[in-house]
Amino acid sequence: EEAKMSRKSKRSLKEKFALKNSLVKEALSEFLGTFILIVLGCGCVGQAVLSRGAHGGPMTVSVGFAMAVTIAVYVSGGVSGGHINPAVSLAMCMTGRLKWTKLPIYILAQLLGAFVGAASVFGIYYDAFMEYSNGTLEVTGPNATAHIFATYPAPYLSLINGFADQVMSTAVLLLAIFAIFDTRNNSVPKGLEPIAVGLLIIVLTCSLGMNSGCAMNPARDLGPRLFTAIAGWGMEVFT
Repeated sequence: EEAKMSRKSKRSLKEKFALKNSLVKEALSEFLGTFILIVLGCGCVGQAVLSRGAHGGPMTVSVGFAMAVTIAVYVSGGVSGGHINPAVSLAMCMTGRLKWTKLPIYILAQLLGAFVGAASVFGIYYDAFMEYSNGTLEVTGPNATAHIFATYPAPYLSLINGFADQVMSTAVLLLAIFAIFDTRNNSVPKGLEPIAVGLLIIVLTCSLGMNSGCAMNPARDLGPRLFTAIAGWGMEVFT
């Protein structure tokens, strides 16, 4: 009986550890996915801006960012579902596909991944940043570089219009993601879903990106914005 008990407690310990372990794996997966998204996505913007258009422009940013999403979903999809976006994680919780207890962990991992991704882009292009604006990191004006990392509203955009813009684009994003991953729908061949998501991002950036840069992702925007606030652009990035 005692041996049975100790075996049982050993097993329950193992189960507890395995459960925690899987959550760690999922968090790490979301971290890595969002990290890749920002390194490749904001990398596209950085290359276009810092080369003053010689090595990229609206098209390379649109297609490049979309492919960044595709690769990020490939990196993290099998482990955590590859949400790389708090809005997606929240929608998954609301539809019963993700436990609510996991939501804060996923969001934190996504934010951290985006933050570290932004730091990496800054590190890789550090010399280019310094050369571009003679060592000053500006949020507005002809030598602005903050918009490489986070999205900023067009000068004409009102708060209400900006809010509507983000609600609409995020709603379309989520609707389409649910359709792409719905096996009972006209389903995408297994393993090609991230490519379909990439195509979705291309059309969203081409159609609904003008007002406020098509963030549709709180982690993708807030993580890098926090980085810019700390790294020398200052609190102006929040205005």
